[in-house]
Amino acid sequence: MTAQAGLPQIAVIVGSNRRDSINRKLARALARLGAGRFEATFARIDDLPMFNQDNEGNLPAEAVRFKQEIARADGVLFVTPEHDRSIPAALKNAIDWGARPYGTSVWADKPAFITGTSPGAIGSALAQQHLRNILVSLGATLLGGDAYVTFKPNLIDEHGAIGDASTAKFLQGFVDRFATLVERLAPTAKQAAAA
Repeated sequence: MTAQAGLPQIAVIVGSNRRDSINRKLARALARLGAGRFEATFARIDDLPMFNQDNEGNLPAEAVRFKQEIARADGVLFVTPEHDRSIPAALKNAIDWGARPYGTSVWADKPAFITGTSPGAIGSALAQQHLRNILVSLGATLLGGDAYVTFKPNLIDEHGAIGDASTAKFLQGFVDRFATLVERLAPTAKQAAAA
């Protein structure tokens, strides 16, 4: 997506590396719900090498790029599946690169919203709770509330939008609250609003 003048910039991180990930589909639908309130850009995590503290003195180019993308963003939208009752390894790896070396974390004070989907009844609830614990410890400012979404065949329609009206209304509420949080807290969003 191209940047729109004056809109907060949101980095979207999808916890799954799967090409046909249902969480990637949900993330795109959420970005559509936020159109007009923020500009969404997807941050790539599948090319990040495995975090190794030995490389902190000379960060890999992929880690530098990722950290810059998150640092530039006014907020971060996390959309994650649940792997073995926790977050996927690729997502944890990205968070670790973003937090290191010590004193250069991109997560501190960053407004964030966590959601995700799975075919199960609890819709990635445990992964979301683990991710919450990690991000709070890193100083991120998280949107409150629980956005657990059970993936059903009609969740995302053929146009990439939320296909179920009640789910669309539920998620629109979270997206609107997140946009408001970012507008209140993000320095670039504040500057754009004042201009």
